[in-house]
Amino acid sequence: MRVIFAGTPEFAASALQAIHAAGVEVPLVLTQPDRPAGRGMQLHASAVKQFALQHGIPVAQPQSLRLDGKYPDVAKEVHDLLKRTPHDVMVVAAYGLILPLSVLNIPRLGCLNIHGSLLPRWRGAAPIHRAIEAGDTETGITIMQMEEGLDTGPMLLKQSIAIKDTDTTGILHDKLAAMGGEMIVATLQQLCNGKLSPVVQPGAGINYASKIRKEEAALDFSLPAEILARKIRAFNPFPGTHAQYAETTIKIWGAKLFETTGNHKPGQILSANTEQGVIVACGQGSLSLTELQKPGGKRLSVADFLQGHALNEGNFFS
Repeated sequence: MRVIFAGTPEFAASALQAIHAAGVEVPLVLTQPDRPAGRGMQLHASAVKQFALQHGIPVAQPQSLRLDGKYPDVAKEVHDLLKRTPHDVMVVAAYGLILPLSVLNIPRLGCLNIHGSLLPRWRGAAPIHRAIEAGDTETGITIMQMEEGLDTGPMLLKQSIAIKDTDTTGILHDKLAAMGGEMIVATLQQLCNGKLSPVVQPGAGINYASKIRKEEAALDFSLPAEILARKIRAFNPFPGTHAQYAETTIKIWGAKLFETTGNHKPGQILSANTEQGVIVACGQGSLSLTELQKPGGKRLSVADFLQGHALNEGNFFS
């Protein structure tokens, strides 16, 4: 079995590592072009590219795969490269580029996608974030045969995992990345043995996990505490939720539900000391903030934050 692999971030690199460790031949990797990152905005290779180069796997980084798109010459070169690279199947994980039908039709056994949700729940770009934000109690990995629609193809393998109350997107991402690696290796083995039975996705229960936008990160304390606590977990580590205190934007990386009595205005700080922590009233219930960060500072536990930054009881987050 020879596999062309297409992916970009750590989630994809975990799958590539598992495929490589299983002894599967990978003659080519596709990944996104290097991007500027960090304070110096130096070009950085993707996690997939770094793994491929470390293991002597050829890498291609086209800006587009669409023959009718903005870079038709680049797309044509990649089409030709795929056609002359001996392979049986393409595995795709968080690649970041749309695969047109002209690419999907090249591999003899088609293209397989590792998707971070229990399809058809949460099709689209941010299934892990949206599952936590929505309060789902479980999620998982679906290995899918790709077709032109957005995550609409028949399912080949599916496995679930519980979402814990303490899971952030970062924590759940790592669990699902490891699971995806194990599952794609199992899928490839079953594909070799002709034991896969594609299952058409049901027409009900479809949700779209839209890309996370930075403007979503502001916390609205008029909402119930339970909704805000889920959002804080869902937006950790990216982009991180925030609230305004006086003229300072404070990032809020962690929070727990907190029982309070009496009526309080949303956003009001009910306590701010190292003994009780920072308690903030919400539209329903309250939150105990556990990890905070000021602009230019480090992420700190609430106790460490309060030692250097004053938050006054009775004042408001907005």
